Amino acid sequence: MAVPFRRTSKTKKKMRRTHLKKTVGALTTCPKCGATLRPHRACTKCGNYNGKEVIKVTENEE
Repeated sequence: MAVPFRRTSKTKKKMRRTHLKKTVGALTTCPKCGATLRPHRACTKCGNYNGKEVIKVTENEE
């Protein structure tokens, strides 16, 4: 079984793994209230999706 002669340095290991980074998912803005949200989902702030109210959102007054 082959064994590496020398230890892989931190720099070499990180250079090899540069393509394994995470990416940020796509975000859109709600046309009614302007909140940022993921595409194809109802807005959690105002409850609208595709110009229609699909979720009733109640405001908590403190």
